[in-house]
Amino acid sequence: MMRPLSICVLAASLMAGIAGAESGQDSAAQTQSAASNKSASSSEAVGETVVTTVPKGYTLVWSDEFDQSGLPDPAKWKYDVYRNAEGWYNNEKQYYSAARLKNSRVEGGHLIIEAHREGLSKAEFPDWGGQEYTSARLMTKGLGDWNQGFFEVRAQIPCGLGAWPAIWTLPSDPDVVWPAGGEIDIMEHVGFEPGTIHHSVHTAAFNFSRGTQMTSKHELPDACNSMQKYQLLWTDRFLLFGVNDEPKWLFKKESKSKKRWPFTEPQHLLLNLAVGGDWGGQKGLDNSIFPAKMEIDYVRVYQPVSQAGTKP
Repeated sequence: MMRPLSICVLAASLMAGIAGAESGQDSAAQTQSAASNKSASSSEAVGETVVTTVPKGYTLVWSDEFDQSGLPDPAKWKYDVYRNAEGWYNNEKQYYSAARLKNSRVEGGHLIIEAHREGLSKAEFPDWGGQEYTSARLMTKGLGDWNQGFFEVRAQIPCGLGAWPAIWTLPSDPDVVWPAGGEIDIMEHVGFEPGTIHHSVHTAAFNFSRGTQMTSKHELPDACNSMQKYQLLWTDRFLLFGVNDEPKWLFKKESKSKKRWPFTEPQHLLLNLAVGGDWGGQKGLDNSIFPAKMEIDYVRVYQPVSQAGTKP
């Protein structure tokens, strides 16, 4: 078991000791390698920690504090709606609306993403695919794209059978086909496991369609009752996932193969609340939970001072 370490301290030790780790010496990176345990619990991944802040030498490069009521800031957020007519992946049940206050709005200093059970009409929503539920999927693509950095999202997520909130990233290059460019799931939660937080990485070599995804989960009992900080430190050597300043899981680069480490190009953030689906609806869907609400207090992205101001 590792001794308690903050995200900052753990990151510093990894960066300082990475050469030794690659030469076969013992290190935190080796003992916590995702490749050696592709479904680690939080106790196996990283121990408890003290409160910390942004890694030393990093500066804020992008943020949304959600202090302006109304629709989300169009200079920072787009709506991902392209699969509405065909139906969304994973057999999800929702229609993702664009610029609709009922599903995505800023109020009281928070971004609200709200799922409803309701019928729509083709006349008003031409891309409606007959879904019984509405929600929203926001992304920073083309407005905020980053290669590495420290990401922090403070959010309160919904529980309830069938709710599937997520904070994650995807490649910003439109020509990259999943999973070749990699996917980073900073936080996922499915309603049939209330208070269980999942962190995952998907690549061509490691993904759920092959049953080889790299993933970790741990308990966070207050996830649905109060705001929590979901964090990712992305460097050229590892992805470190944290919650409330506690490191939870480390995925280390152990190969130069793009199939195993594709995280060399810019990615964008996504915030969404899915309904049902192969995973989210695995144990059914309880219609009494609607409207279901995901609240985000802020989104902040930091990069090393040497990277700040450079365009991806």
